[in-house]
Amino acid sequence: MDRLMQDPRFTGTTFVVIDFEGLTPAGRPAEPIEVAALALRADGGRLVEVGRFESLIRPPADVPVTAFDTAQTGITTPMLAAAPTAATVMARLDAHLSVPPYRLVAHHASTEAGMIAHQAGHCPTLASTPLLDTVRLAKAVLPGLGTYRLDSLLGYYGIPRPADRHRAMPDVEVTVQVLARLLADGCAAGRWRTLLDLDAAAGLQPKRLSPEPVLEQSALF
Repeated sequence: MDRLMQDPRFTGTTFVVIDFEGLTPAGRPAEPIEVAALALRADGGRLVEVGRFESLIRPPADVPVTAFDTAQTGITTPMLAAAPTAATVMARLDAHLSVPPYRLVAHHASTEAGMIAHQAGHCPTLASTPLLDTVRLAKAVLPGLGTYRLDSLLGYYGIPRPADRHRAMPDVEVTVQVLARLLADGCAAGRWRTLLDLDAAAGLQPKRLSPEPVLEQSALF
């Protein structure tokens, strides 16, 4: 990643890799039940961890955890009973965003952007931070791969699939590994040299929702 490391905008930015696990009730926005974030900054020619955050989130009482949800994530209703609300968790996470600039990074970042947008009243800094989508980075670096699911990229790069895949922090940790490989491969191929190149290839602006009252049950670096 030598070329990126020569760009002051890249080296001056904190990259926050984030992931939500959520419930998808019919007829209403997804409700988060877990969030994890891992912050990275350039140091010594590579991105290194400078902080992390994770928390379970108690969903609204009228949005149950289904058997399918538990089979997918391993998260059960009892695990969430004493967890803080989304409002509390997202406010705590937002409090870490005190030294800009930032880029949020996620796999299928539009999903994370939507989740954040519905919690924007509790995390205004997070909700105004641009994103980078590792799916778009992968399509730029690995055209014709066929599928760009996270598991497919783990397999392509020989990164072990975590036993607790679909929990937020393990997914963040492997996304960090995928990000590092994509950045290095893109640099080697001459696809990007600067943060602006990354933004052009894979950037997303924060989602904006129509103004509406902030819900009490609404709820990274």
